[in-house]
Amino acid sequence: MNAQDLKNSILQLAVQGKLVEQRAEEGTARELLEQIKLEKEQLIKDKKIKKSKPLPEITEDEIPFEIPESWEWVRLIDLCSLISDGTHKTPAYVEYGVPFISVKDISSGVMDFSNVKYITREEHEKLISRCKPEMNDVLLCRIGTLGKAIKICTDKEFSIFVSLGLLKLIEADVADYIVQVINSGYGYRWIDDNKVGGGTHTNKINLDTLRGMPIPIPPLEEQHRIVAKIEEILPYIDQYDKAYTKLEIFNKKFPEDMKKSILQMAMQGKLVEQRPEEGTADGLYEQIVAEKAQLIKDGKIKKEKPLPEIAEDEIPYEIPSSWRWVRFSEVMDVRDGTHDSPKYIETGIPLVTSKNISGGGLYFSNVKYISREDADKINERSNVDTGDILFAMIGSIGNPVIVNKDREFCVKNVALFKNYDKSKMCIEYVYWFLYREQYIMKKVASGGVQSFISLKVFRNYLFPLPPFEEQKRIVAKIEELLPYCDQLIK
Repeated sequence: MNAQDLKNSILQLAVQGKLVEQRAEEGTARELLEQIKLEKEQLIKDKKIKKSKPLPEITEDEIPFEIPESWEWVRLIDLCSLISDGTHKTPAYVEYGVPFISVKDISSGVMDFSNVKYITREEHEKLISRCKPEMNDVLLCRIGTLGKAIKICTDKEFSIFVSLGLLKLIEADVADYIVQVINSGYGYRWIDDNKVGGGTHTNKINLDTLRGMPIPIPPLEEQHRIVAKIEEILPYIDQYDKAYTKLEIFNKKFPEDMKKSILQMAMQGKLVEQRPEEGTADGLYEQIVAEKAQLIKDGKIKKEKPLPEIAEDEIPYEIPSSWRWVRFSEVMDVRDGTHDSPKYIETGIPLVTSKNISGGGLYFSNVKYISREDADKINERSNVDTGDILFAMIGSIGNPVIVNKDREFCVKNVALFKNYDKSKMCIEYVYWFLYREQYIMKKVASGGVQSFISLKVFRNYLFPLPPFEEQKRIVAKIEELLPYCDQLIK
């Protein structure tokens, strides 16, 4: 339950008479209503207000919940000398003058003069002759943002727009309670159920409808105790809101943070035990180097420039003694797609870029196409096979994907990781290493308008190499644990 739901629940308890106890010595709501009725009749007799059109008695069907015996259901107009709205005409605004208030200035739950518009004194006098907001009156949003109500707690002069309704209560002491009723779950639902508009039309609550709103009324002293209890509780709800927000942020981050932690442990050799019978990474490394040398000799790959020795200050964390730090290009064939922009055609060979890579998959719905001739030229240096890894190196850095090739395509501005020997390097282990490293790469990516990771950086990137069998056990453990992280998201 979030803070707003909690607040709604408390307000709902309040308007049902369940937030504070009833006290016989405080009388009944009927006595209060009789007093208000007499005061209203006197105002009519003195011609201070006009007699309103009588509304029908509240029926059983209109009563949404039970209230204490000392309470009464009454229509809103029976508590008010006036229910009106602001001007329907947009006045001319001036730089300085009298504040002109609309929904945006009270929708936060308080009256906010920081961004109001202003009208002339002459215009203001004209508007308040029909609808004059004063201290202890109630304003509510009746067009657009519906239902939010506040009590006027300032003697500052202002006028209001048609989007606001104005309630002038016969008994000013009732105002605080009425605000809580309108802002309660009951008040919100009633106004929402009785609004007009929607779709292409702005929602609004008509004044005649608002006048007939059923209100659950307690004795006046009980109203005061209800409001006091709500005001006592609200600071705790604010504290709850802050804690809940932090928890929500934590809950959203926790699964991904847990996944990162699992992958970090995996790449540090802490996720599975080391087994002497599986040999060492040094032995594996020598086998891969020999395989690579044979591929160069056979003309299947080109000889690269020698890579620099790994310095002590480059090593980011400790790994088991049976592992070895290597540079990526020592154990993987690291390439990239074309950097050129070939001519696009309506149909042809798909050209995959970073926008086609997401969530561990390749998507061809918005791919562009190139000719067979251009595709053959690109594939001479960066042909993609099933089991290769693609990794976006420009723009949206990361999003590694293991290719399961079901169609021909070429790549542009995408890093391509190919195995020298599938019996010596587990491609899934490489994938999970890249999955984890993408977060670091995004932070260190260079570039001005568009961030990028160069092919040189990929080839020189440090890679923790375990023995082959341990690589497979690490992948199995990762794939066993990560589904639990995904379950935390749901």
